[in-house]
Parts: sequence; C-alpha cells; structure tokens
Amino acid sequence: MICEAAVAKQFTTSEQELNGSGDESLDPLQEDKHEVVRGLVHKYRSRVLCLLTAECASYCRFCTRRRRVSDIEHGRISEGDIERWVEYLRNHPEISEVILSGGDPFVVSTDIFRLAVEKICSIPTIKVLRIGTRAPVSAPELVTDEKLDIIKSVKQPVYVGVHFEHPAELTDETIEALTRLRRSGATLYSQTVFLSGINDDYDTLYNLFTRLLEVGVRPYYIYRCDPVVGIGHFIVDPQKERHIMTELRKNLSGLACPTYVIDTPYGSGKIPVPLEFWDADVSYYRDFDGEPHNVVDR
Repeated sequence: MICEAAVAKQFTTSEQELNGSGDESLDPLQEDKHEVVRGLVHKYRSRVLCLLTAECASYCRFCTRRRRVSDIEHGRISEGDIERWVEYLRNHPEISEVILSGGDPFVVSTDIFRLAVEKICSIPTIKVLRIGTRAPVSAPELVTDEKLDIIKSVKQPVYVGVHFEHPAELTDETIEALTRLRRSGATLYSQTVFLSGINDDYDTLYNLFTRLLEVGVRPYYIYRCDPVVGIGHFIVDPQKERHIMTELRKNLSGLACPTYVIDTPYGSGKIPVPLEFWDADVSYYRDFDGEPHNVVDR
C-alpha cells in the first residue's frame, strides 16, 4: 500500500498546489523565452528540444511544463511545424543533437512520429536523436511495434530517456516495454526528480536505481525539483538530498548512480551538486554562464 500511495501521489491533485511562494515561476527554465520556432526550444548551442505534443498518457503533478501540458490543441504539432523545425536545423549546422519531448512523443500518431523522426534524422548535421518519455510507465501499450520499427530504421544513435520516480513503477508491463525498446536498438537511460513523500529516502532510490540497471536502463540524472508554481510541496530539503546521494554514491555501482543536479532556474545549465565528500557551501552555485544562484528551497 505504501508503494501504491507513493505512485498515486505523483498524479493526484492536492490543495497544496494552491500554495505558492515568490521563488516559484510558471516557466523557471525559461523554455518559452528560447522557443525560436513553434515547438522548438534552442537553449544550448549544440542541441535543441522539439516538443512534439502537449499530451501525455498521465499528468505528473510536479511537471516542469505543467503550464502547457494537457493543452492539447494549443500544443498540437502539424506537418508544417515539423517542416519549419527542419528548416531551422538545416540553417543551424552547429546543432548536432535533437531531443523529442512534449508531452510524450509516444502519444502522437504513428504518422506524425514517423514524419518527425525521419525528417530530423535526414539532416546530415544531426548526429544523435533522443526521445524523452514516460509511456513505458504510464501506458506501455503506446510503445507500439510501428514506432519501434521507426526507431530501428534510424541510422543515428537513438537514446530514449524514461522518467522513473519509484521502484513500484517497474511493473512486468513496463519492463516488457523497456525490453522491446532495447531490442529496437535504442540505448535507455533514466531521469528522476527528488520528490517529498515519494522517493526522498535512501532505500527507495537504492532499489530504484539498482532495478533500473538490472533491466537495461542506465540511471542518468536525479534532479532537484524545479520551483514551478503549485509544486512547492514536492520540494525536498537540499541537505537531505545531498546526504541521500552521498550514501548512494558509497553503495551503488558507478553505473547505477545518477548525477545529482540542479537544472538552473532563471539561468543556464544542469549543475552537479557536490556531495558530502567535499566541505562546500551548497547554498549557492554558479551556472554555465558564471551567474550566481541561490538554492531555491520551499
């Protein structure tokens, strides 16, 4: 029952979402500011984010894009939008990596999925394709044979990032979807967010990262929760996060231990947090541009 509650809490609305603070923002990562073409976010020089849809199989209450997900019509991407992505990518040869996200790319029709993947991967300067998804957890049936065949046809390396928060999400159906993704030739990695009352303890995360590695998913990042309006109740004390990650680093295989980062609010970069092996003032840090930031707490 505890495991079921931890999963349910991620998707269940709460009156706590009505509470806010001055540190919160609808778009703390400033994606809208860097949306250069409808649905295409160019924040870092060599890579772009392409938001293929605003629709998900289920809606995480801590989502950093909660300002736009579920607004399906507003976020609907057309063939014309994809053509404009292609034009932008061809005009910016410094971009070598494209990340398809959303919403969830596996929610869209097979035709749109195929068009986006094939058009993007036809550009000679695009060397890597990444797909961000939670479909293997929320709706494994969306990982269809047709979409796997599309992934299999891509000449570039394809990396699929799957969002996991709790070991109870590794059901038989989810593991089967992950296995099928690996058989399509995709390399799998995971992303996780520290969430109060869900995974902010050593045992939960040790079990999660150990199991992920065992089913062929490389734990990649664990994030400090973004300061998005309405999700402050999910934010964990930063010293608690740091202690948990220190203990995990001591006891996990290096392959199973993700990098603990802050995705800089109002700044640039995913900044690694020093663990307790270092004596450091972790109340502030500098981003990729050298700008100072205080650690946002609830």
